[in-house]
Amino acid sequence: MTSEDRNRADARFNKATRAANEARTGKTDRDAALKAVTDNMAKLKALRLAREAAQPPPAATVKKTRAKAKKSTEKAPALGDWLVGQQSGGRRT
Repeated sequence: MTSEDRNRADARFNKATRAANEARTGKTDRDAALKAVTDNMAKLKALRLAREAAQPPPAATVKKTRAKAKKSTEKAPALGDWLVGQQSGGRRT
């Protein structure tokens, strides 16, 4: 094996080692960022829950029920009669 071959083999090995090390470092960076975000979310949730616990509970709202529409005994006018009424009232059709 010549020194040139040895240098090439060392370079290839160092490149693989460097790539593995960078991948591990990148994963560590992502893990640290994820932990920071998770910790911040937990802190904000604790603050929100403390703020909500300090406030009195909101008054219960009572839903109003609408009265059912009474069925009228008289019939609605025919469409033609209604249109005539609209025209005579000044409405354009």
